[in-house]
Amino acid sequence: MSTAARVLLVSLLLVMSTAPAASAADGWALVPSGGSRPSVYAEGAPGAVLQDAVSVVNRSGRAVTVRLSGSGVPVTFAADRVRVPARTRADVPFTVSARADRSGEIVARDQDGRRAAVPVRLRVGGPALSALTVEHVAVRGDRITYDLVNRGTTVLVPSLAVHADGVFGPVLDRAPRTLPVRLRPGHRLSLAEPWPGRPALESVDVRLTVTAAGGAHDSAGAAARFVPWGAVTGIAGAVAAVGAPLLVRGLRRRRRRTADGEALEPPRTEVELTGALT
Repeated sequence: MSTAARVLLVSLLLVMSTAPAASAADGWALVPSGGSRPSVYAEGAPGAVLQDAVSVVNRSGRAVTVRLSGSGVPVTFAADRVRVPARTRADVPFTVSARADRSGEIVARDQDGRRAAVPVRLRVGGPALSALTVEHVAVRGDRITYDLVNRGTTVLVPSLAVHADGVFGPVLDRAPRTLPVRLRPGHRLSLAEPWPGRPALESVDVRLTVTAAGGAHDSAGAAARFVPWGAVTGIAGAVAAVGAPLLVRGLRRRRRRTADGEALEPPRTEVELTGALT
């Protein structure tokens, strides 16, 4: 999309907006487009992409270039860098994703570092949905690593329970406890559960269960094998150290027996029969 298409309107005359404006010191302002709105308000169903626009109004006698960004809200602009000639206005469309109720602002900064902002209020309509998943469970050394993903439309404070079964029964059983995290809709967190007293030699099946308010629930597991390779290596080395001399002595005895047998064997005399008598 070209810059001309992204920036919907650049007026050739000074536009005197009646809306309250967030003004910079040198005569330009940032306002919501399309009327006397004090702020931008967007509302939609969960996951919807909402559209609106802001206007950069330049009342000064020289051109101004501003960069646009969002603070506190997920905003995507048609053009995040806009040059506005003297005494004109530029309307810049943007989209915002409806993931959760949020408040923030759209910020414009000019080439001299001056700043102006417009408040943004985002509201997600429809029924609240609590849903989360636990993924990528793995046992790594003395930790159990995993990911939590918020699949719903509400902020979640999850609880975690951990259970592990070994060959002869349970080896880990931790009751549900609240995690010190707040998981926003659509977000993923990579976490780790410590397991300092894990078995040294065992085959285990680990299962994590997560719950949260609103009926959110999920579980996932992983298998792990614990082998004390240091001890195994030490035992193998000891066996090799003890067995090697015995093997050498056995080979020497065998060689001596073979040599003695060859010395005691009587010599054989071969007679060639030619068929002639003398």
